[in-house]
Amino acid sequence: MPIDAAPGVVPEYRLAITNARILRLAFGTALSLWFSQAVGWSVSYIAPIITLLLLATPMPRPKPKFLLVVVLALAVSIFGSFVFLPFVLHQMLVGFLLVALALFHSFYFSARGGAAVVGTLVTVGIAITVAIGTVSVDALLGVAAGLMVGAIVGVLFAYVSHLLVPDPEETLAQQTAAAEKPKPEVIPLAVARRNAMRSLAIVLPITFWFLISAASASNMAVMIKVSAMGQEAANQKAGAAAKSLIMSTLIGGVGAVIGWQILRIWPSLTLYTLLIALAGLIFGSRIFVGRGLREEGATWSYGFLTMIILLAPAVLDGDYGSSADVRFNDRLMMFIWATVYGVAAIHVFEAFWPRHRPNTR
Repeated sequence: MPIDAAPGVVPEYRLAITNARILRLAFGTALSLWFSQAVGWSVSYIAPIITLLLLATPMPRPKPKFLLVVVLALAVSIFGSFVFLPFVLHQMLVGFLLVALALFHSFYFSARGGAAVVGTLVTVGIAITVAIGTVSVDALLGVAAGLMVGAIVGVLFAYVSHLLVPDPEETLAQQTAAAEKPKPEVIPLAVARRNAMRSLAIVLPITFWFLISAASASNMAVMIKVSAMGQEAANQKAGAAAKSLIMSTLIGGVGAVIGWQILRIWPSLTLYTLLIALAGLIFGSRIFVGRGLREEGATWSYGFLTMIILLAPAVLDGDYGSSADVRFNDRLMMFIWATVYGVAAIHVFEAFWPRHRPNTR
C-alpha cells in the first residue's frame, strides 16, 4: 500500500514527527537554559548550546554511548589542548602551527561526515583553551570546569527531552520506505580536505587575534560563534556557506535584540525561558521537515545558536542598565564583524584555491 500523499498534501506521519522534533527542540533547550541560569556556574550557557546542537540534529533518541562521546570530545579538546600552552607562550610559531593542525582536524572530521555537534565542541574546546590559557591559567581552570559541567548538563537535558517528547511510532510500511532511501553521498577525501582548509581560513586568524589579546576571557561568546562559523561552512559550497553565515548571524542577531529589549522591560528568568521556548518553536519550524532538515535548516539552527550566544552572557551580567546595553551592542558588533570577515575569507579562499570541476569531455 503506497504511503505517498496526494500532491500538495503532507503525509500525517511527517507532520507528526516534524511537530515532535520542533516541540522537543523548544522544550529541551528552554529547560536546559532555565536550569543552567538558575544554578549559575561559570560559563553555564554552554549547557543550552549543547542541548540545542543535539536536538537540532534530525536523529532518533541518541544512545548513552553517543552522549558520552560528546562529553569526552569536549573534555579531550579542552584538557588535551593544555599541551599547546607551553609552546604558544614560549615558542609562538610552533604553538600556532600545532593549534592550526588541531583545528584543521576538527573541521576535517565534520567535512568527512562526522557528527557536527562533536566537531563544533572540539573546535570550541581548542580555541577557548588556548586563547584563555595564554592570559591566565587560573581563569582557564575555572572555565574548563564550567565547560565540563555544561557539557554533562547539556547532554542530560537532551536525553531527557527525547524521553519526554519521543518520536511518534511509525507503521511497518513507513519504516520499510525509510530503509529504502539512498545512502548519504560519500564525500571524497580531496573535497573534505579542501572544505576543512576553508573553515580553517575562517577560524584561525581570529583565533590568533585572541591568542595575543588580553580580553580573551571576556569574549568567550565570540570565540564560540567563530568556532560555530567554521563548522557551519565545513560541508557547504562557497556561495551557500557565505549565505549561511550571513543569514544565521542576521536572524540570530534580530532574535537576540528583540529578546534583549523585552528582558529590559521585565528582567525575569521565567520570561527569559519562555522567550527561548518561543524562539525554539519559531526556529524549529524552519529547521525540521519530516525525518530530516529543511533546505536551509542548518542555517536556522546556527541562527538559534547565535541568538543564545548573544543573549546568555548579557543576561548573566545581571545588569540591564546602559552599561549592559553597551556590552550587548559591543558583542553584537563583534559578531557582525566576525561574519563579515568569514564571508570575505570564503571568497578569498575560493579565489586562490578554486574548486576543480570534473572534465565532461
